[in-house]
Amino acid sequence: MRQSGFGKGYGVWLLAAVIGLAAGAALAEDDKTAVPVEAAKVVAAPLSEQVTAIGTLLSDEAVTISSEIPGRISEIHFEEGQPIEKDAPLFTLDDSVYRAQLADAEAKLKLADQTHKRTSQLFSSKYATAQSADESASALAVSTAAVELARVQLEKAHIVAPFAGIVGLRRVSVGEYITSGQALVNLEAIDPVKADFRVPEKFLPAIRVGQTIRIKVDAFPDDSFEGKVYAIDPRLDVSGRSLLVRAKVPNTDQRLRPGLFARVTVLLELKQAALSVPEQAIVPQGDSQFVFKIVDGKVQLTKVVTGTRREGRVEIVEGLAAGDQVVTAGQLKIRDGVAVSVVNAIGA
Repeated sequence: MRQSGFGKGYGVWLLAAVIGLAAGAALAEDDKTAVPVEAAKVVAAPLSEQVTAIGTLLSDEAVTISSEIPGRISEIHFEEGQPIEKDAPLFTLDDSVYRAQLADAEAKLKLADQTHKRTSQLFSSKYATAQSADESASALAVSTAAVELARVQLEKAHIVAPFAGIVGLRRVSVGEYITSGQALVNLEAIDPVKADFRVPEKFLPAIRVGQTIRIKVDAFPDDSFEGKVYAIDPRLDVSGRSLLVRAKVPNTDQRLRPGLFARVTVLLELKQAALSVPEQAIVPQGDSQFVFKIVDGKVQLTKVVTGTRREGRVEIVEGLAAGDQVVTAGQLKIRDGVAVSVVNAIGA
């Protein structure tokens, strides 16, 4: 049977309508399909703003012991590497020569004193001139000074500790002749220890005396030690544009030693309720930072201002509120306005 042109055109139209309806239904079904994503809530918690630096540990006090006078060492009074108290004896030099010098000076002083007394009596009786009286007085003063000098030199034959600390390894032995200024042993006070470190000049307004620091050293990788900033150099290093800061760290167990390499963290400010999200929630676009915020089952591309980054989290300064939910995984599959379903929600 022959089909008319009208019937044939109607069939084509009907087929196209059916295909169009099917495609529309498929698109509608796609719009209703939520994309699975992982998400986390914006939390408010205390957050410390801090700066990290590299530093070196120093003794609280350190000195190289030396003698002010030459002589031969007759006694050594300490054990190497042991703690000692202030004014504890360290070395004794052979003082026989200095004792003899003191005795000689005292004898001359006695004669000068007697001469001065006789001359004074004669001068008062008009039997001696004023010049003689002046000369005897001068001789008495010189002899008195000579005795004092000999006594000081004798005292310097006994070398004592200027402060309490730990003596190092001695560089001389009993019987050795030493010269004035020769290094004998080092003395270190290591409780507390000092930590010297440099921070960039941009932190100048934020660094203050009294701020808390934490240090870590390779010798004790699982431990951290806390101290306080107590001095800031008033002059910046012109070559590196950095600020030298010094802190004291208690060291009662004396585990920390001068010369150790230290990683220093300075706690600049503690924010009691800082907002933060996992760092994987941040989506950088150019110079700006964004997150996908979930609102009523759909995502909104939201611009944020970030702050401190710490231990896998990023501070949010602007753009979000506590309790907001943001996408942390699956951002490549979504766009602004897409429906999502949360498959792994992370709370506070």
